[in-house]
Amino acid sequence: MSEDLLLTFRSPPLPFFVESNRITYRPGEEHPNRTNLGVFDLLFVNEGTLYVAEENYKWILKPGDVLILRPDRWHYSFRPCDEETIFDWVHFQTVGAWEETEDNQPGSILGDYYTYAIRLPKKMKLNYPDEAKLIFSQLHEAAKSSSHGAFWDRQQRFLHLLQMLDEGWRSDAAKAAVSVAERAAAYLKLNYRTSISNTMLSEVLDLHTNYITRCMSEVFGCTPQQYLLYYRLDQAKLLLIKTDWTIARVAEETGFRQTPHFSRLFASNTGMPPLKFRKRFTT
Repeated sequence: MSEDLLLTFRSPPLPFFVESNRITYRPGEEHPNRTNLGVFDLLFVNEGTLYVAEENYKWILKPGDVLILRPDRWHYSFRPCDEETIFDWVHFQTVGAWEETEDNQPGSILGDYYTYAIRLPKKMKLNYPDEAKLIFSQLHEAAKSSSHGAFWDRQQRFLHLLQMLDEGWRSDAAKAAVSVAERAAAYLKLNYRTSISNTMLSEVLDLHTNYITRCMSEVFGCTPQQYLLYYRLDQAKLLLIKTDWTIARVAEETGFRQTPHFSRLFASNTGMPPLKFRKRFTT
């Protein structure tokens, strides 16, 4: 269904604000007909009803509803407003990768240890519409200003808006594969120096081990233990480059209890033993 679509952006780079405004339509007026606008068009209804379509998808937007239209599709109104309608619009863009998928599918854009996958519902109803109205009002004011600081102000307020949409979706889909996988990953990254079993992870998340494993496999392409290993090895790489610690200490600091075991795993995954890796990047 059209309301189950999810837009995913890999960050960094972060999506960035272009322009915004608040519009009032009188009865009989309608949203403009546009093709390949070149920017994402985010709509938020304050009062009244908007009748908006994108290609073959159609939405009836009520107060509190948010809709994000793609930059590469045909947008149009399939029915004029039948009452006074007030809505906010925000144009934004990204220079990074993005995709649109069904929200029960992980898609191809995934976060990793250093990047984040921003996931925004194509359409959603905000739980805190009054907070959203304030954010939009502040964003419009910043957009009108030409001062040096206005650029930072509007970008920060726009990112606050994206964060609210991203977190709002996650709270509504707390058991979704993406949410479970990211909760598991966050715990693994926070505690990677200690021994973590699948049973321990299951108890922390209060979910069955098989379900956690399936979610992580769908979202990250690996099991929890594989994710933990990859993260530990990445941390080991950083320590080998940034410190002069012994290989034994690097192994211990990254959760490996036996140095020979660490060295074998490191060589197997990077193509060279730890000492050779260090020399390659520090000489």
